[in-house]
Amino acid sequence: MPAARRQAAAAATGVAAATVVSIRPVRPADLAQVIAIDSIVTGIEKAEYWRTIHRRYGDAERAGRRFLVAEANGSVAGFVIGEVRDWEFGSPPCGWVFAIDVHPQFRLARLGTQLVSAMADWFRSEGVSTMRTILARENTLILSFFRSLGMTTGPFIPLEIDLHHPGFFPIPPGRAA
Repeated sequence: MPAARRQAAAAATGVAAATVVSIRPVRPADLAQVIAIDSIVTGIEKAEYWRTIHRRYGDAERAGRRFLVAEANGSVAGFVIGEVRDWEFGSPPCGWVFAIDVHPQFRLARLGTQLVSAMADWFRSEGVSTMRTILARENTLILSFFRSLGMTTGPFIPLEIDLHHPGFFPIPPGRAA
């Protein structure tokens, strides 16, 4: 997006073009703002989930995992979480982005792009050359975002089954031999 168009879009959303943004590892004090952003974006408040994620990924020293936030004007305005996964389904080590949210007020201020760029830099520093993600088919906003960054369909096909659908799964519950 050209700079003039970005500035006009930012002005339309109330985000100053000169907003000072820093990308940094999450801190314990950021968790309430992360929960609030996710709740605004998804419409579901999942505080316990985010406390668990923070315990698992919030330690910047933990090998292979990273939880970054975008801080704009002193507040958390977005976040991204990723990890390096090794040899799943025969794939060499690669970086996985499994969560990203940007407060709607900052969506046209390139925070999502900055967050993914910072995560990609970290993946490179961890020695991987491929970044992957998975998303809901109907989430066209995030699909468009990742495609705008150059991401395309990868070599794997996700499959799933409803384990509670009676008669659908070939082995009845509790009957594994």
